[in-house]
Amino acid sequence: MMNDRALNPWPVYGHDWAVTFLQKSLAHHRIRHAYLFLGPENIGKRQLAHAFAMALMCENEDEFARPCMQCASCKRILSGNHPDMLYSQADDNTGALRIDAIRDVMRLIALKPFSSSYRIAIFEDFDNARPQAQDALLKTLEEPPPHAVIILLAQSTEHIMSTITSRCQVLRLRPASTDTVQEVLRIQGATDEQADLIGRLSNGRIGWALEALHDEAVLADRDQMLTMLYEAIMGNRAARFAVADELAKLPKQSVRYILETWQTYWRDLLLLSENSPVKPCNSDRRAELEQIVVRLQPEAALHALQATRELLLKTLNTNANVRLALEAMFLDYPHL
Repeated sequence: MMNDRALNPWPVYGHDWAVTFLQKSLAHHRIRHAYLFLGPENIGKRQLAHAFAMALMCENEDEFARPCMQCASCKRILSGNHPDMLYSQADDNTGALRIDAIRDVMRLIALKPFSSSYRIAIFEDFDNARPQAQDALLKTLEEPPPHAVIILLAQSTEHIMSTITSRCQVLRLRPASTDTVQEVLRIQGATDEQADLIGRLSNGRIGWALEALHDEAVLADRDQMLTMLYEAIMGNRAARFAVADELAKLPKQSVRYILETWQTYWRDLLLLSENSPVKPCNSDRRAELEQIVVRLQPEAALHALQATRELLLKTLNTNANVRLALEAMFLDYPHL
């Protein structure tokens, strides 16, 4: 039975249930060879994966103190220099995992660990891996080396082969409440004003919120994205198609991030057009939003939101022409 003694807290925020589940697995020595952490981008999947890896490889003799964050193994993982931690590189243009990169990691994970009991491989954005690339992983999942632990990170299982998901312990991470995100931000030194704005912009993604707090470029980039959208809304068709052409030159991952940001803007416009009491996510742009709402019907805002979401969910996960898809989306945006 698991000891009643309190376990050492992990450096993970907002996912206590997942941490507790993994801690119990460690305490009972029931470690799976493959895990699949699911959830939206920047929700904390990477942080949970690294905390789990630290707990597995921690050198502290007291298992209840793992991860201790102080031993050589924990420090190496934190610095990204642990010899038994493996990562797969994605294609710079498409963001998809390459077949040869996955094969390289599978070859390395078959080797005996250098300094730990495990060799751990983390695959980010695994749902962007094409079927042929996923096949390269399947054989290892079917016959894993005894020391291997593979952690896949993805937003959903929609584009992951069922033969892979069936061999993984699946943990679905849920967005944290706005209050939880704001509390974490204050613990990290945010002012009430910062915590209020970033907490609502985060959509429950604590990873994004912490990045936005500590890196001014995150909110600066978001401001630039929303300015681009505002100018497109207020511009003519030629101006919108010029924006589509500019976005089409970016990697798909960047386009995805921009469209996710635009969704929050259209959601705010829809809520304001319906006179909702819900405070806008982009409250720092409220005057601008209210200027648009005066000329916008709720149906038009909803249609634009749906067009943006359609492009996000379908087109960006296919080989469709991104520029043409963006132009089609802009045709669904209202003219003011």
